[in-house]
Amino acid sequence: MSHRQSLDTICIQGGWQPQNGEPRVLPIYQSTTFKYETSEQMGRLFDLEENGYFYTRLANPTNDAVAEKICKLEGGAAAMLTSSGQAANMYAVLNICSAGDHIVSAATIYGGTSNLFTVTLKRFGIQCTLVDPDAPAEELDKAFQDNTKAVFGETIANPALVVLDLEKFAGLAHSHGVPFIVDNTFATPINCRPIEWGADIVTHSTTKYMDGHAMAVGGCIVDSGNFDWEAHRDKFPGLTTPDDSYHGVVYTEKFGKGAYITKATAQLMRDMGSIQSPQNAFLLNVGLETLHLRVPRHCDNALKVARYLKSRDDVAWVNYPGLEGDKYYDLARKYMPDGTCGVISFGLKGGRKAAAVFMDKLKLAAIVTHVADARTSVLHPASHTHRQLSDEQLREAGVDPAMIRLSVGIEGVEDIIGDIEQALA
Repeated sequence: MSHRQSLDTICIQGGWQPQNGEPRVLPIYQSTTFKYETSEQMGRLFDLEENGYFYTRLANPTNDAVAEKICKLEGGAAAMLTSSGQAANMYAVLNICSAGDHIVSAATIYGGTSNLFTVTLKRFGIQCTLVDPDAPAEELDKAFQDNTKAVFGETIANPALVVLDLEKFAGLAHSHGVPFIVDNTFATPINCRPIEWGADIVTHSTTKYMDGHAMAVGGCIVDSGNFDWEAHRDKFPGLTTPDDSYHGVVYTEKFGKGAYITKATAQLMRDMGSIQSPQNAFLLNVGLETLHLRVPRHCDNALKVARYLKSRDDVAWVNYPGLEGDKYYDLARKYMPDGTCGVISFGLKGGRKAAAVFMDKLKLAAIVTHVADARTSVLHPASHTHRQLSDEQLREAGVDPAMIRLSVGIEGVEDIIGDIEQALA
C-alpha cells in the first residue's frame, strides 16, 4: 500500500506536477480555447472519447489542477470547480434532480442555500423539506418521500454553528438509496473529511477559508465515487441511461467513479456555464497552499475569543462548537477533534439594538458580508444576510434576531480581544 500524503503536503504540492522544464508554480492558462492539428482530434473530445482541453467553459488546465488538489484533500474520486459556492450547491443537486423530484435538507444552513432550495429550485419543480438536524433519526425518516433524490447538510452551519451528526444523516440517506451531500465550507478538509463519515458528495464555497484572503469568489464539488448509482438506477436515469446529447453515452458505464462529475461538467457546465475563471483558480491555489497553517490559527484565536466573550456579564450567550459546554461540543469532538472553525456567534444582553452600537464601535474588526478570511470581520445576520426573513423564520434557521456573527481572523488574538473590549465598553 502506498503512503498517503499528509494534508499539509497536499496543500502545497497537490494537483500540479510540473514535468521537466515546466513552471514550478501552477500557470494561469488564461485562454478560452485550445488548438488541435486535426478536425478528428477535436471531434473525439466533443464525443467524450478522449480527455483534453478545447474550451475553458468545459475544462481548463489551471482549474483542473486546483480541483484535483481539493479532491485529494477531501479524499474524493473526482472534483470540479464552479464560479461560487452557490453554483456548487446548485449543480450538486441539479445533477441528480429534475422537475418532480424532492430533497431533504437540514434547516440550519446558510441563508443563500436555503433560499436556493426552497424558492428557486421550487420554480424548477424540485421540492425541498427542511428538517431539524438535531431531531432523532426516526423523526427525520418521516421527511423522505418516494421521489426523494438527495439529503443535504453543512458540517458546521453558517451562521448557526450547528454541528451536523454526519453518521446519522449518512445512515438515513443510504437507507433510502440516495446520496448524502455535505457542504464542508466552514470546517474545511483540514478539520473534517465528511467522506470518511459516509458523505457521498462534498461541496465548498472556496471563497471562504480555502481562498482565505477574500480575493476570489469560487466553489467546488467533490464526488467520493462511493455512491452506487447503478444499484438505484431507476432513481437516477440521468446517470444510468443514455444521454442523447452525447450520442447515447451512459455515464455510469463509461466513466465509473467519474460518472457524477463528468455528467456535471458535460451537461450542466456546458449548458449553464458557471465556471471559475483561471485567474480566480490561480488565486484560490495560492490560498490553499497555506490552508493547513491558517485553519489551526483561526481555531486557536476563536476559542480564546469565545472564552473571553463567555466571561463577560454584558454577553447573553455564546455559540462556538469548540467551547467547553457548548451544545455541539461533543459532536465537534467526534467529527472535528483538531478544531472546528474561526466563526463565533453571540448575543448581547441589550439585544438587537446593542448589537448595532457594538459593531459600529469596532476598529480592528470590519463590518463586511464576508466570513472566514484572514481578517477579523463581523456581521449582524438579521440586518444583513438574513434580512428577508421574519423573526420566526430567523429562529427556524437557527438565527437569533440579536445574533452577531464574528469571524475571527489570524491577527494577534490580544488585539482582537482588545478591540471587542473597547467596543463593549
